[in-house]
Amino acid sequence: MHPITELAKPVKLLIMDVDGVLTDGRIFITASGEELKAFNTLDGHGLKMLQSTGVQLAIITGRAAPGVAHRARGLGIDHYYEGVHDKRAVFAELLQKTGLDASQCAYIGDDVVDLPVMSRVGFAVAVPDAPSFVRQHAHFVTGCGGGNGAVRELCELILQAQGNYERLMAAYLA
Repeated sequence: MHPITELAKPVKLLIMDVDGVLTDGRIFITASGEELKAFNTLDGHGLKMLQSTGVQLAIITGRAAPGVAHRARGLGIDHYYEGVHDKRAVFAELLQKTGLDASQCAYIGDDVVDLPVMSRVGFAVAVPDAPSFVRQHAHFVTGCGGGNGAVRELCELILQAQGNYERLMAAYLA
């Protein structure tokens, strides 16, 4: 079995950053100060498929944005943390809350602020436009960019490693 598959197989919790991962990293700010972000629907469906197999989902983001909270609720994200300055502390809280071990967690990030969690999980993932220092500390770098299918790619990788991909895809052809 491929080493990446071995790292993805035990994942029971996928933790994600938002800006640069679930989005392309750009933030549009209206004249009234409202932030606008674009999310990829392929990522969203990948998350729903992964969640249907029992994998929990979490977002840990440094920013607090109403649009992100709305998207997280719409996707049924199990654990949502916004405005976080210490991602390591939130990760410890998540482990305690879920009863999981760090080896059962995957994290996808795009910047150095994600390294405190990436360096502790069993499966650390970066997007291709992350700084080289971050990519060097990832077990896997997605082919797709943040906001452009990176999360879907990761979801499918986990689904394949856990033997759920073919069954889920077959349902769409029935």
